Amino acid sequence: MIREALITTFGLGKLRPAPGTWGSLPPAAIAWLMLLDGVSPAVYHWTLAAIAIVFGAACIAFGIWTQRRFGKKDPSQCVCDETCAQCLPLMFWPSAWFESCRLTSAEQFWGEPFWHATATVAAAFLAFRILDIIKPWPGRRLERLPYGWGVLADDLSSGLYAAIILQVATRTLA
Repeated sequence: MIREALITTFGLGKLRPAPGTWGSLPPAAIAWLMLLDGVSPAVYHWTLAAIAIVFGAACIAFGIWTQRRFGKKDPSQCVCDETCAQCLPLMFWPSAWFESCRLTSAEQFWGEPFWHATATVAAAFLAFRILDIIKPWPGRRLERLPYGWGVLADDLSSGLYAAIILQVATRTLA
């Protein structure tokens, strides 16, 4: 069923332990692969935006169904909110940052571009996961919104905080 596939990010929400961490992995992995492949910043951003839109829309559209299916407002199996929000800290990095992550030859695979891309994506992933667990203001308040809105909004606020951190870091270090 497509609803359950999207809500659980194709079953990742059923993995234990830490289903939210599993649900955050696809955007980070896709971003990392795109950086190493050298896709244009436009393709990179549009791809992450599409992921965020699809999984965010699923969270909102299927919120009531999810509550009935799993018997809780924000069940651990529902990780589409993490998939959506993880995209935020991975987006809108400076163009120079993209160039520093691009592999230009097979010999560079274990070189500086590889480690630059890996460190940046890992920082975005960890920043989001830590902030999603801590839930800085207004995360806890946003959870009170009805249905899928509350499930998604608290993660988006954590994603926004992580994005700000990554924006400052990439622009300072670029």
